[in-house]
Amino acid sequence: MKLWKGRFAKEVDPKTNDFNSSISVDSRMFAEDIKGSIAHATMLAASGIIEKSEGDKICAELEKISEEIESGKLIIDPNAEDIHTFVEGELTERIGDAGKRLHTARSRNDQVALDVRMTLKKECQVMKGQLKDLIQVLCNKAEAYSNAVMPGYTHMQRAQPITFGHHLLAYCEMLLRDFERFEDAEKRMDVMPLGSGALAGTTYPLNREMTAELLGFAAVSQNSLDGVSDRDFCVEIAFAVSMTMVHLSRFCEELILWCSWEFKFIELDDAFSTGSSIMPQKKNPDIAELIRGKSGRVFGDLTALLTMMKGLPLAYNKDMQEDKEAVFDAVDTLKLCVTPLIPMIETMTVLTENMRNAAAKGFINATDCADYLVAEKGLPFRDAYKITGELVALCIAENLTLETLPLASYQAVCSAFDEGIYHAISLDTCVNERKVLGGPAPENVKNQVKRVMTIIEELK
Repeated sequence: MKLWKGRFAKEVDPKTNDFNSSISVDSRMFAEDIKGSIAHATMLAASGIIEKSEGDKICAELEKISEEIESGKLIIDPNAEDIHTFVEGELTERIGDAGKRLHTARSRNDQVALDVRMTLKKECQVMKGQLKDLIQVLCNKAEAYSNAVMPGYTHMQRAQPITFGHHLLAYCEMLLRDFERFEDAEKRMDVMPLGSGALAGTTYPLNREMTAELLGFAAVSQNSLDGVSDRDFCVEIAFAVSMTMVHLSRFCEELILWCSWEFKFIELDDAFSTGSSIMPQKKNPDIAELIRGKSGRVFGDLTALLTMMKGLPLAYNKDMQEDKEAVFDAVDTLKLCVTPLIPMIETMTVLTENMRNAAAKGFINATDCADYLVAEKGLPFRDAYKITGELVALCIAENLTLETLPLASYQAVCSAFDEGIYHAISLDTCVNERKVLGGPAPENVKNQVKRVMTIIEELK
């Protein structure tokens, strides 16, 4: 059944029909489409636009259709033009002329806009739930390894000592921002467009506020042109997903590095690794690599949405049918990636001794050496910086570290040094004394874990 058949004398070419069809993508919205139709029919009956008996009949049969699709008793016809056509056709076939009244004062334009909003509102809740679970796992690991010293890096060079817990909490901060982005996008998505018609509303006395209340929307769209042509919310969700994938990809890149023999900071559980078909010694971090790779796919979805919308005149254009495939793919990809990532982090083995050994090399306590001269001996920082640089060069020349460099060598460069330097540059001191808010001291890490856990417990 074609909802627009009356104007045309010829049947649509089968290839054109296939090209025009969106059933393969929008069939996932059947529950939202039916829920929206029930609210619409209820409002039509309450407003006296259709008979109450017809409204009741429509709603009752739509409930049955929804249950039958959910149970698998009713199979969605893959040859239908879209899910809206399929549901309305099935309804009309079952209850006759009453079913034909459902589309009164409604266009597929505002119907589609409604269905997509409702679907993405639901998906947002799922994704936010996953982010909370991921943050929880990271917090648990951070607390367990709040004292585990490791090198922090800049430019992929060992820079200063931090703790593994502190490193993990950095990703918690990113994910909290991601959560907020989804919440912000939800606010702008929570606007009910039904009643906008094709583009110019309708002459029927609709109670749009009633429909919005029945469907749980916070507001009603205020301009009919914008109501059917707005896809900002699709772009916003795709952006929120893309930013989350950036963060997951960065974390996975570090996991990949950390489980290599060159780092060996962690070992992934066998359940989240694969082997080689030819090299028996290999244990590959394929899950992390796939997540890193799938980020590009999501960025492509965002670019597709932006490109699709950038030149469209008001109001609805068929280009916008492409919105669902792109945004649903982005959403599905994120959910797919987070699902194995959570247990992969939960089960990974942290090799704290290897982390500490790496932190002992690379002169990552050089800043603390300079700070010792400033805080304990009163030297200007720039002088202390130059002295410490000379000491590092001396250590490199003599194959020593700052910890193993004799005091006499220290004093030969600067007479202000005394035995206290060895305490000042020990890794534990370097980490424990970084108590400034946001620093890696173990007590800070534990406090930050409590803070993050409190935040996620309050999140909806």
